[in-house]
Amino acid sequence: MASEKRVSYSTQNTYSTFGEYSPKTKNVWLVFHGMGHLSRYFIRHFSALNPEENVVIAPQAPSKYYQGTEYKHIGASWLTKENTLAETENVLNYVDAVWQKEAPKTETRLIVVGYSQGVSIATRWLSSRKIQCGNLVLHSGGIPVELKTTDFEYLPSNTEVTLLYGDKDPYINETRVKEEKRKAEMLFGNRLQVHQFNGGHEVFSPFFTQIT
Repeated sequence: MASEKRVSYSTQNTYSTFGEYSPKTKNVWLVFHGMGHLSRYFIRHFSALNPEENVVIAPQAPSKYYQGTEYKHIGASWLTKENTLAETENVLNYVDAVWQKEAPKTETRLIVVGYSQGVSIATRWLSSRKIQCGNLVLHSGGIPVELKTTDFEYLPSNTEVTLLYGDKDPYINETRVKEEKRKAEMLFGNRLQVHQFNGGHEVFSPFFTQIT
């Protein structure tokens, strides 16, 4: 009979940044792309931010794959339903390494953005590592069902949490909106704000400049 075993090993992965730390830096952004994205392209959605006051850090999902039948364009995925618990820990350990290398040495505001599949990584990393942030943007994605209210009780009362989605998003119907609002209200209470924009399943870049 076949058996499945497990092995540990070291690996490497890239990530992308925008802006440089300086005495003028006010905001640090940790942004998680969606399924099918690469961090070096996703980070372009933040290019309207003032690079003197903002540093953007975009981790890269580890699992790459070819998109379409022509095998030209490459996308990436954070997680699948296969071996999810172990893969989640691998991903969170990778984010830890990125944050350890890029975290600011002086006091700044941390803004965490999860887009689409990146919502699951952003919320799992914050809740498990108890990272303080000034803003959390849950953009067009699903909140993991295993998260509990107690996972985010550590956040200060002035942390702003935004549920952001497009009114024409084919993945977010009325039932899904109600469910995500319910989960977000349970987790974040009166910290939560809901913002709907005119569009589909797409990154709504104008919102980012509104919260700086």
